[in-house]
Amino acid sequence: MSAPNLSLGNSLSWSSHAITNVGKVRKHNEDSVLARPEIGLWVVADGMGGHAKGDVASQMIVESMKNIHEGTTLAKFIDDIENRIDIVNKNLVDIARESKKRITIGSTVVMMHTYDKYCIYLWAGDSRLYRLRDNKLSQVTTDHSQVEQYIEQGLISREEAEVHPHGNMITRAVGATEDFYLDMDVQEMKKGDRYMLCSDGLTKHIKDSEIENFMRNGNTEDRCKYFIDVTLERGAGDNVTCIVVDIE
Repeated sequence: MSAPNLSLGNSLSWSSHAITNVGKVRKHNEDSVLARPEIGLWVVADGMGGHAKGDVASQMIVESMKNIHEGTTLAKFIDDIENRIDIVNKNLVDIARESKKRITIGSTVVMMHTYDKYCIYLWAGDSRLYRLRDNKLSQVTTDHSQVEQYIEQGLISREEAEVHPHGNMITRAVGATEDFYLDMDVQEMKKGDRYMLCSDGLTKHIKDSEIENFMRNGNTEDRCKYFIDVTLERGAGDNVTCIVVDIE
């Protein structure tokens, strides 16, 4: 899905593209993606692999965002997002509780919203938001994962984390617990910034150094297709989703 250049304010505009793919191994795509360029909102949700109804969880997140309207203020818009995700979380917990088996129905999520010259981002789990600025890549979000906690505690290096056996263990997800909240932050955008939202199906196969190099070239559609193609070439052991947004 591609979006044309649209105004974000007096001086900024953007273009975007989004793709999701089932990958080479999974039978069902538990990733869900939403691009709402008309209100500057992009969402990637990754149903928790190995758990029942992961696709249901990710789809519920995306569906909850499909009909959200721009608020009269940014604060009201963000409140609406958080309230909708809280409702999804409660519904998923209730569905799991009513199941005969003890199951978790959950999903990670990362969302990006553009407002005037600002980028507001919300997330839970290990789906990520990256930014390329002046040809330098930074991971904007911080994974809610077991290995990230190990890194913060100084127990392992980031290189060791890439092959750690606990690499798939996330510590926060929509639907995982009743006591849930999204992390949120904001940053000022600049002309020439390029953002990418993705599920961990991409980052399992492509290192940050490669992401930085790949992000430096092409347009949004070309880059999305390239990321998906590289992931597929490398085995695509999970579903993979990618959204690229250019600030112009």
